Amino acid sequence: MRSAIERIVIVSDDSVESGGAASVAIASACVLRRRGFAVTFLTGDEGVSHTLKAAGVDIVAYRGMDIREGPRVTAALRGLYDSGARAFLQSWVSDHDTPRTIYHLHNWHKVLSPAAFAALAGIAPRLFLTTHDYFLACPNGGFSNFPRNSPCDLVPLSTQCLLSNCDKRHYGHKLWRVARHVVRGHLCDLHHTQATVLAVHEAMVPLLQRGGIDLSAIRVLRNPVTPWRATRVEAERNHQVFYVGRLELDKGVDVLARAARIAGVPLTVIGDGALRSVLASQHPEVRLLGSLTKPELAEWIRQARVLVMPTRCRETFGLVAAEALMCGVPVIASTLAPVSDEIVRHGFGLSCAPGDAETLALQLQDIMKDDGAIAEMSKRAFAASRSLAPDLDQWCDELLNLYEDKLLRSNREQIARGALMTAVPV
Repeated sequence: MRSAIERIVIVSDDSVESGGAASVAIASACVLRRRGFAVTFLTGDEGVSHTLKAAGVDIVAYRGMDIREGPRVTAALRGLYDSGARAFLQSWVSDHDTPRTIYHLHNWHKVLSPAAFAALAGIAPRLFLTTHDYFLACPNGGFSNFPRNSPCDLVPLSTQCLLSNCDKRHYGHKLWRVARHVVRGHLCDLHHTQATVLAVHEAMVPLLQRGGIDLSAIRVLRNPVTPWRATRVEAERNHQVFYVGRLELDKGVDVLARAARIAGVPLTVIGDGALRSVLASQHPEVRLLGSLTKPELAEWIRQARVLVMPTRCRETFGLVAAEALMCGVPVIASTLAPVSDEIVRHGFGLSCAPGDAETLALQLQDIMKDDGAIAEMSKRAFAASRSLAPDLDQWCDELLNLYEDKLLRSNREQIARGALMTAVPV
């Protein structure tokens, strides 16, 4: 059956795999192109992605500046509204848009700015917005009080929210993010939008609603997961605890390091970030591998008995946990990761309280003693954890169904408006 879709336009700050959002955007572009669709990638950076080029994706680059670059004042203003980004996107839409073109915005807060929403406002009936974080609903992007290392239950933009010093940096930066949130809301009111907001886990939905996004606009599609290895890690034979991710306070890697020391178990850390030097200084017993390529990670993870995801902040899903489980590595996940409930319920691992190093240490000690329990968790996870998230092809099938349905509804509404205009006497 011939698709109604003529072209798919993916919009993202990045055309290289700088993080989860960019990785999903790039992967979607490649798999959609392999399916035979015309795909255009509108990117805020230089557009030098070899991955996209090799897949035959049409790359159009803004070549803008990241808000972390340049003089602070001009960067702050550019982060609130980059008129050049709006002109870039608007020009492409004006020159190439058709009624059968779908648009999908993945990432916008580092380069494209809220100006992206102004440029895409006219095609909202054919627009998708993926929530790789909470920035569409919460000014600081996490529904978390980062200085307190605790989840936030305030209503975004309420008086209590505005007075809360919840930002990772300082209160002044919080106020800047509030201003950006207000600008974005003015350009794209998600309480009355024709765009579709894609949540990557069902647990996100109540939080998105709390941020003013209308429930009728929200759909849930978990991000695709590709395991690091195709064969099961025999976790029961191993004795290493692993951490994979950013080395930041909100991710809780320092809590894990303390827990491993208390428990007397070896810890291997893969990733980079601000805490790397702190860990090296305060925990010389921890093996720090830095950032690794996927083939390198696949080789190292063979030594894992368990992976710990000790985040102190709300996660949108828990991608690393799913990647590990699909390799047969049991996981201990913080209760602030939505996937933690499913890990416990299916017997793939355990959950832990965020910030509680002493209790986590006891869990690690128990895990080291019981090879049988680890073997059972490992085999169960390897056999059944695909239920947590689709693979890339399954995800693409579901995404295309959403695209087709939205395009059909958009065209029906357009026809209805045309018929109404025809019926009105001049």
